[in-house]
Amino acid sequence: MKLFAALRRLLRILLVVIRYRLDDLLYALPLPWWLAATRYALPWRWLPRRRSDFSRGARLRLALQDLGPVFIKFGQILSTRRDLLPEDIADELALLQDQVPPFEPARAVALIEEQLGAPIAKVFASFEQQPLASASVAQVHAARLHSGEDVVVKVIRPGLRPIIAQDLAWLFLLARIAEGVSSEARRLHPVEVVSDYEKVIYDELDLLREAANASQLKRNFEGSPLIYVPQIHWDYCRPKVLVMERIYGVPVTDIAALRAQNTDMKLLAERGVEIFFTQVFRDSFFHADMHPGNIFVSTRQPRNPQYIAIDCGIVGSLTPEDQDYLARNLVAFFKRDYRKVAQLHIDSGWVPADTKVNEFEAAIRTVCEPIFEKPLKDISFGQLLLRLFQTARRFNMEIQPQLVLLQKTLLNIEGLGRQLYPDLDLWTTAKPFLERWMRERMSPLNLAMQAKSQLEQLPHLANMTRDLLERLSRPHLNDPPEPWRRRDSWVLRLTGAALLVGGALFAVANSQTLDNLEAWPIWLMATAGLYLIIRR
Repeated sequence: MKLFAALRRLLRILLVVIRYRLDDLLYALPLPWWLAATRYALPWRWLPRRRSDFSRGARLRLALQDLGPVFIKFGQILSTRRDLLPEDIADELALLQDQVPPFEPARAVALIEEQLGAPIAKVFASFEQQPLASASVAQVHAARLHSGEDVVVKVIRPGLRPIIAQDLAWLFLLARIAEGVSSEARRLHPVEVVSDYEKVIYDELDLLREAANASQLKRNFEGSPLIYVPQIHWDYCRPKVLVMERIYGVPVTDIAALRAQNTDMKLLAERGVEIFFTQVFRDSFFHADMHPGNIFVSTRQPRNPQYIAIDCGIVGSLTPEDQDYLARNLVAFFKRDYRKVAQLHIDSGWVPADTKVNEFEAAIRTVCEPIFEKPLKDISFGQLLLRLFQTARRFNMEIQPQLVLLQKTLLNIEGLGRQLYPDLDLWTTAKPFLERWMRERMSPLNLAMQAKSQLEQLPHLANMTRDLLERLSRPHLNDPPEPWRRRDSWVLRLTGAALLVGGALFAVANSQTLDNLEAWPIWLMATAGLYLIIRR
């Protein structure tokens, strides 16, 4: 039955490929002659073709939409890999909307009751059957608790895991085939992209993870005028159900509504940048899915605007080392110190240690100088990072998943900021923040905290040193025992007794020879037997 379902799914994928002629994208790649010749064996390629007004990116986007929720989510994640994709395809995939038809309210209610272990009326004072929104992985219903609080209930689509597993299997197969037959496809690392998607999609199926991320983000910005994160109601959260405070705000893309309430658009755009850098450098915990559908603006104080963030299913973090290297890289960019940028990439391990600094510096200068000739307000920070990563890839830069998420988030924030306020100068907003953060890292207070942290490790280091000295003083303490020591002691003693008794009997039987040299075997048996008996 599973095989039949998999084959039926494959047929469905093939029909969509034919409808949108996605095979043209494959045959546009540099393929081996034997594979390129297969185009003449495909029956649909002999049929007359209808004229299409869609670009290759648009055809790919429409195909993913037709293939359903799993492929839509895959396209969205693929659109973030601008370091791998042609720009026109990445732009089209970024248009993929996460709005898909909702599943039946009765199934949503049944799943919520199953997860919470109680009837819906017992948990909620009211529950709206019609969903507020429906996405590829889950849909959201409005409800009210018996305590009177308005909430939203997010519920995972039923039966999604088997579909995801099935589609992932085909995606992995296609990715491996592509890597095997095309050097251009290998450059795009399709298997790696599918692996990234597998991790993200399975993480999104666990709503407890999203709830934990939201709680952490809320704690990081508790009382902040910059951003508000809704309260999680943990008593009603399960792996497939999440209940959180319902928020009321203006979608950040509704520019007309924001202007109608006299929102300070310049301050709103600048605060978006500040939120991003605060999350990355102060907290090392950033919302990595900040597309416009997940961001609202509070209506309470339009002249002092506050963001509202939802859907924390995907978050990113940086190690202290990555934070430090990234900040120093960005400051070096501001100063056009390309040699330092190149050296920092090597020191951080992002590119191989044997990379020639001079060549890498020249490549970075070639990319960056034309960009810096523009007015600062016209320079895209995100695009600059993207071009840098693309250049570093030529020098065998290893994929850094945390940097990919960072780049994606920065592109979203920058694009959103300039949509709100076209003259946003992200550089002017970011540079003081980075310089202040680096000063604070080297402040006496911070250095004292680091010293305190090191001192707290002293007892552990002392124990490690003592254990090391003990091992050095007794180097054979943990050596495996000799084979003869592996026997049980009673077996050895019985053997000794047998030797002793045997020697004694032999001595009695040959008592006349005990004083001669020929009696040495008797003494040897007796001595060996006695030793085995008394040894420890």
